[in-house]
Amino acid sequence: MIRKEELNLVTEWDKTFPKSEKVEHSKVTFVNRYGITLAADMYVPKNAEGKLAAIAVSGPFGAVKEQCSGLYAQTMAERGFLTIAFDPSFTGESGGNVRYMASPDINTEDFMAAVDFLSLNDKVDSNRIGIIGICGWGGMAINTAALDTRIKATAAMTMYDMTRVNAKGYFDSEDSEEKRYEAKKALCARRLEDLKAGEYLRAGGVVDPLPEDAPFFVKDYFDYYKTSRGYHNRSLNSNDGWNMIGCESFVNQPILQYSNEIRSAVLLVHGEKAHSCYFSKDAYADMIKDNKYADNKELMIIPDAVHTDLYDGGEKDYIPFDKLESFFNEYLK
Repeated sequence: MIRKEELNLVTEWDKTFPKSEKVEHSKVTFVNRYGITLAADMYVPKNAEGKLAAIAVSGPFGAVKEQCSGLYAQTMAERGFLTIAFDPSFTGESGGNVRYMASPDINTEDFMAAVDFLSLNDKVDSNRIGIIGICGWGGMAINTAALDTRIKATAAMTMYDMTRVNAKGYFDSEDSEEKRYEAKKALCARRLEDLKAGEYLRAGGVVDPLPEDAPFFVKDYFDYYKTSRGYHNRSLNSNDGWNMIGCESFVNQPILQYSNEIRSAVLLVHGEKAHSCYFSKDAYADMIKDNKYADNKELMIIPDAVHTDLYDGGEKDYIPFDKLESFFNEYLK
């Protein structure tokens, strides 16, 4: 029997962005196929009539729905879509009795469970469902689009391939058998230490205080997660991070294996100056290679924007919401 866990959900508005008067907001829950109950914020355009096109949003990796995924969801609801922003399994307000773990499979399933929920919602046209993934969840969104034929359109914003970065390091700088062996050896040792201690050691979120010689992308993350701009008390990146072994399975379980078989529409958006831009460029190239359905795939590069500018718009409102609206209107019509 499929049963939902009773979650302790916050009732007050605790987002990092102001509440819109153009939409109705409520908390909802749904269950994935692993029996984990997920928590989401649902945004519905006020005075909406008939069944609506719908979008599920999640990300970044280590963030919560009160941060940028909620901003995306609320803004797209202002533009006429029914939306949900959800916390992945084991994080935020969602269930899962082992906290702060990640899995390429379970996290892909989280998106599919969100599509389940939207498909069965009385206010939604089940033939008009899309998804938006941000940062690490951009990669999960593309992975889900390769598996879930119900999804008609996918947007991956400032995307990370979390399996690639875990297996090869940033910019593929640790792409060798020796480096991977040492990483796996350390993770295996950590498993035993955690079991002996009776609890999982956290890896730490964004480094704080910020070292003077920190790489730019670390400073970029600090500027979002550790300041009033984006800090949230449930965000892993804002606080103590994932468990040290939380992403262990990412090392040898690559996602995006069949991205060039995606038939539905995909839009990848990345900042020109983002340290992570290579993820989207490479993912797009792989997606259209030998794909009979390449005409509905697009890569959009935002001039001058850095990685976190597509979290909340940065100082110059870099998020191309007009483009997102036209993209989803075209493919969810």
